[in-house]
Amino acid sequence: MRSILKDRNRSGKEGAVAEAEDTINRRARGLDRAFEILDFLRLQRQPLRPNEIAQGIGAPRSSVYELVNLLIRQGIIEYRGDDGRVFLGRKLYFLGAAYAEQFDLMRESEHLLARIAEETRETAQMCQLEGNKYAVVLMNEGSRPFRISTNIGEPVAIPWTASGRLLVDHMSDEEILALIPQEDFVLPDGTRLEPSEFIAQVRNAKKEGYFTFNSIVDSFTHCFAVPVYDAEAICIATLCLVAPKEDGLRNRDAYLRVLIKGAGELSEKLGYRNDHAASMRTASGG
Repeated sequence: MRSILKDRNRSGKEGAVAEAEDTINRRARGLDRAFEILDFLRLQRQPLRPNEIAQGIGAPRSSVYELVNLLIRQGIIEYRGDDGRVFLGRKLYFLGAAYAEQFDLMRESEHLLARIAEETRETAQMCQLEGNKYAVVLMNEGSRPFRISTNIGEPVAIPWTASGRLLVDHMSDEEILALIPQEDFVLPDGTRLEPSEFIAQVRNAKKEGYFTFNSIVDSFTHCFAVPVYDAEAICIATLCLVAPKEDGLRNRDAYLRVLIKGAGELSEKLGYRNDHAASMRTASGG
């Protein structure tokens, strides 16, 4: 009898543990799905109905409706219009503002981009990796009438960008190939950039300390990118200029000096202290 009671107690405890683990797993899946909804709205950049969201992310409508209602109650998303469409809420803006106030890279980059745009009259950007893609994080448009059609936060294939050659320069060849989807080596014009060629460009950009080229995405522009390094000597961001092609080629050296100077200053503030920081100042004339 005593043995039977022990077995029952053991099975009861095991059942309680399994039930608790199941609850935790369901909550984790729900949290993952909630972030998936928010990210989908961010990428679509327009209000959507819950059933459109469910279709877009391939999720059951019932769970999406439940999560949408929860996010609305928390102020994370809001209704837009009278037809049930929802979009990102003001609370996210407040959360983002609090993040920006405390994150030195964002604050310092905003000041630098304003200065770079003023000195060059071109559009200045700060860019980073977003998962296995590239994204513009901050942008300051230049004073000239020429405008760049770039959406902040829009994911772009890494091989399509000048910054992409720098943002992966701390990775091994194998890590780069594992990160970038094979289809991202197909350029907008349909031609394929060989991964080996891309990796060679990455290694050369690391050695040079910058990368410039005529834009693959926009045939009228020339792109400049310079790395921003953290205390571990990892390129965590790039400072960039996007200029009309002819102006970019004509002012190439001057634009690079401005970018290298700014990136060197920002890298030092983030704790980057080695001979490369000094070489960046020397190259910029500092």
